Amino acid sequence: MFGTIRKHQTWLWAVIVTVTIISFVSFFNPSSRSGGARSGAVDFGTIDGRPITEEDYGNAQREANLHFFMSYGSWPDADAKRVGFDAERETYSRLFFIAKLKQNNIQVDSDSAARMANTILLSLGRGTPVPLSAFVEQVLTPHGLTANDFQRYCRHDLGIQQLVSTIGVAGKLITPAEAQDLYIRERQEISATAVFFTASNYLASAGTLSPEVVGQFYTNQMAMYRTPERMQVSYVQFDVTNFMVDADEQIAKMTNFNGIVDQVYLQRGTNYYKGTTTADQAKTKIRSEIRHEFATTAARKKANDFATDLYNQQPQLPKNLAALATEKGLAAKVSTPFSKDFPPDEVGILKGFTEAAFALADDAPFAGPLTGTDAVYVITTNRRIPSTIPPLAEIRSQVQTDAQYNQAGMMARSQGLQFAHAATNGLAAGKTFAGICTDAKVKPTVLPPFSLNTRELPEVEGLLELNQLKQVVFDTQPGKVSNFYPTRLGGVVVYVQQQLPVDEAKMRAEMPEFVKAVRQQRQNEAVNFWYRREAEKSLRDTFIQKRASSLAAQAKQ
Repeated sequence: MFGTIRKHQTWLWAVIVTVTIISFVSFFNPSSRSGGARSGAVDFGTIDGRPITEEDYGNAQREANLHFFMSYGSWPDADAKRVGFDAERETYSRLFFIAKLKQNNIQVDSDSAARMANTILLSLGRGTPVPLSAFVEQVLTPHGLTANDFQRYCRHDLGIQQLVSTIGVAGKLITPAEAQDLYIRERQEISATAVFFTASNYLASAGTLSPEVVGQFYTNQMAMYRTPERMQVSYVQFDVTNFMVDADEQIAKMTNFNGIVDQVYLQRGTNYYKGTTTADQAKTKIRSEIRHEFATTAARKKANDFATDLYNQQPQLPKNLAALATEKGLAAKVSTPFSKDFPPDEVGILKGFTEAAFALADDAPFAGPLTGTDAVYVITTNRRIPSTIPPLAEIRSQVQTDAQYNQAGMMARSQGLQFAHAATNGLAAGKTFAGICTDAKVKPTVLPPFSLNTRELPEVEGLLELNQLKQVVFDTQPGKVSNFYPTRLGGVVVYVQQQLPVDEAKMRAEMPEFVKAVRQQRQNEAVNFWYRREAEKSLRDTFIQKRASSLAAQAKQ
């Protein structure tokens, strides 16, 4: 049974309940995630003046790796950076917390550590504890960890949870009156009416622009028409659908497959998948996802075998990819041109594809395997297309449309400004907002009541962002009209009628969960503040902090 668990960790950990600590990464500059391992003399720096020994660093590094395994069900590898994992950063973070446990004399007794270990082993076996010896032999030992590492990890994790809980106590304090004020501020609804001024409504009024006006617009907006640097890659594609048979064979070997599906369903529920209304429909989706995951793994293995043979060929030349593909009976294709911002259409959305493509160089002409939703790719450079600004003659139609839309946008904003002024004066003179709209021949949009907590408002979709609307509305007093607020499409004027009374019964019913959420948020804020402040002092003499400080200084220049 445990062998099956080890082979399919990623899927099983979707249903395993583990004990984890809060991950604090905001202290370190995000750009430091790209840092690699150091070489040369080993100098791990100090924490609060105490030298970090090689043993300290090694223990913390193994704990950080184990924590990643507990969180994601797989061991950190090259793909771990996609979820923000940086080995050095996480190791120093672990060292920092361990040091704080000692300073605060937080000790975890053996019984508590053993209970946590048993909880983990029980979760692995889904109710039947996995023997510690099997866990050590099949999971820890292959990755350089021992039973002592596991025991130490459990002690430290429980201690860190206690430390975090203690530090965050102050953040949990909130009085009933303060909670009610916060609830009312976030949940009290406002009724409002909006008048949108969009460029599309003024295109006809803008008319046909003269060639001189279009030419001037092109001259002024040349940078807007610059095509970015693009490139084409040659690639070999390993379609996931070609490996469904492999996936079915893997699933057939799993005697507990239906149990895994049931556990995933219990965790996610029926509403997790859009369009499913019954348990059977949701479980069908889960089975399909697992099957697709196994097929993707098989495709990646095949792509990795191909890439290994490709990388081993000397000298490494782009033409080797097509030659090796022909030798293996595979098809080498050429992508359509693409920029750094968008991968080629035939690849679709694939995180990291464009970054890998534009990083290709003469001394590193290949990249991959790159795993997408439906295929895995191995790529090489085909050609690079420099950035250019096309002459007006080539794009005159597009420029004319843009210039006309720009003219219409200016007309929309001008009308919006005039209406805001007229509405302010009209309300002061005792007119109704509806009457003012009629006089101005504009169409008002009555918005449904909404609050700061509202997450969607279909009436404004495509016209402006909901947060923009909230900013305008909640900055305007009830009974007043807002200033004209310009947007990308034109602009908006809002009349705020009134604040609606809070539903007292609803507030009483929701208050316990609301207070719980506020306490958790404040606890997290308190702990993060403490971490940033203390880590900056404690880790100042470490490689990771010096690197972060240097990068932060460069960013300010």
